[in-house]
Amino acid sequence: MLSNAFFLGKGGVGKTTLSAAFALDLARSGKRVLIASLDPAHNLGDVYGVALGDRPTGVERGLDALEVDLGAWVDRYLEESRSELKATYAYAGTLNLDRFFDIMKYSPGTEEYAVLWAIEHIHCELSAEYDVVVFDTPPTALSLRFLAMPAISRLWIAELSKLRERILEKRQSITRINPASPVASSCVDKADDKVYGRLGAIRERLAGLQGLFGKESYVAVVINPDQLSVSEALRIKEELDRIEVPLSGLCVNKRGVSAAEWSLDSRLSETPAFDFDFLPGGLRDREDLRTIDCGSLVADFMATAPEGTL
Repeated sequence: MLSNAFFLGKGGVGKTTLSAAFALDLARSGKRVLIASLDPAHNLGDVYGVALGDRPTGVERGLDALEVDLGAWVDRYLEESRSELKATYAYAGTLNLDRFFDIMKYSPGTEEYAVLWAIEHIHCELSAEYDVVVFDTPPTALSLRFLAMPAISRLWIAELSKLRERILEKRQSITRINPASPVASSCVDKADDKVYGRLGAIRERLAGLQGLFGKESYVAVVINPDQLSVSEALRIKEELDRIEVPLSGLCVNKRGVSAAEWSLDSRLSETPAFDFDFLPGGLRDREDLRTIDCGSLVADFMATAPEGTL
């Protein structure tokens, strides 16, 4: 069932404006909608004229919005990891975990995992109250990294699980040969091993997120009528194909803003495209979003959802 919509694209193409207009259109058609901004440089609240935080705030009837506090989710992810590591390796009291996690806060991948767990929280804890959840995403680089993280990390977890299995098998062999060995007092069975169990739990969480992106979401890429945007969209499509996440639609925003020549790459021709005109006066208040005609995009989204789910 498709109950999520992600708007991707390079910075400045209008992802926030289109995702906000799309969510408003859905809400005013009678759907219960939550829109969440994942971009650290939030301006979703500015578009709606409502002060937003990390929890759903009512914008109007049928529409709630939030702006994910990415810094808080980084801290939450690190604290969760710290607690689990301490519990798993309680015997290793000499480990300087605080120094390790101080460094890890700035390590590659930390921000991406924080975004993943924020999406998981919204999906598992909040989405049941809504028909549709719309995600306004960060610029391309971070978005592609967090979308790819479940698929990539599952490969990594699979290899770690195999390594842990070999360690447990070695322990079992040593225990059979020498029951008095110190190894005999440690865990030798997968069913009881905390490390193996933790790897399995992470694998399940990642599989759930990969399914969310690949099977339960409408993924739209926002572009402007210029070749740089088209090249970016093509790169996004190639990356999405690699991680088996379908590209659902192209939103060509700000039509008429430039007279420069451009063309849509033939490799994008099979993806439905929706045009949105440039608003010379800009957005002054929420009602201005109604001048952005999202009817065709909403209809395409609704058509992708199995009958009776929306």
